[in-house]
Amino acid sequence: MNYLLIDKTCISDGPGVRVSLYISGCRNHCEGCHNPESWNFCVGKKFTEEVEDVVIGECMRTYVKGLTLCGGDPCEPENQKALVNLLKKFRSKCTGKDIWLYTGYELDDLLPSGKKHTDCTDEFLSYIDVAVVGPFILSERDISDDNRWRGSRNQRVLDLPKSLEAGKPIMLPGIPNNN
Repeated sequence: MNYLLIDKTCISDGPGVRVSLYISGCRNHCEGCHNPESWNFCVGKKFTEEVEDVVIGECMRTYVKGLTLCGGDPCEPENQKALVNLLKKFRSKCTGKDIWLYTGYELDDLLPSGKKHTDCTDEFLSYIDVAVVGPFILSERDISDDNRWRGSRNQRVLDLPKSLEAGKPIMLPGIPNNN
């Protein structure tokens, strides 16, 4: 897996100051994507164990609320597999912090019968607290405060553990127009 950027003080990809990892590779190719250079799986730098350690070290800073995975798309099968070890390390070393995931796929795509489910998807998703799901749709673009954390109105902010338990999308409470 490759990555484009580690933003060590991001304030736009979830609540608080976060470490955002921008991953290479996306097959969605949404019209109007804010990061089309991330579609190519080969751009950026190689994601190594040393890079994992840098990400974890930054996440351990007291002012950091958590880690955000974005891209590209972390839910592409090859990206899921490469990220499991990072998420496992995060959970063991960054207690009390959360993980947010941005994906152009829907929850159904990631469930056992979904087109993006692999042999590591269940473990990958088990580490995630909040998932912003759905493709970016240019005609529904909305960056107002009421659409916080999303780029277009169709996207939903899910409480991922509750969604996985229910087998259906459960919206994160307190997010306006999160339907």
